[in-house]
Amino acid sequence: MMIRMCWKCGKAIVIDGPIGRSATCEGCGSDLRSCKNCRFWSPGSWHDCAERQEDGVRDKERSNFCDAFQLNPAFRKDRSGSGNAAGGAAKDSAKSDFDSLFNS
Repeated sequence: MMIRMCWKCGKAIVIDGPIGRSATCEGCGSDLRSCKNCRFWSPGSWHDCAERQEDGVRDKERSNFCDAFQLNPAFRKDRSGSGNAAGGAAKDSAKSDFDSLFNS
């Protein structure tokens, strides 16, 4: 089962239905309906959004009224139990390979 995660702290977001403007993360208290938690968040794009918006949102970490908001599918965690150990091993291997570049 795939669940979404908070962009700021990585805590699981478990909400049935649409995310309201006042919804906050249980882990860090940050607003969930924010640009940085949206699938269209694209730093460097017009108003930092992949969707064409006429009016930009000033504070990208705060709640807003954007009609295009959708939780970012990239911020997810695999809760099925499959692949978690392999993912951790791959991460450790990649880190040790990176570290070995500077320890030669």
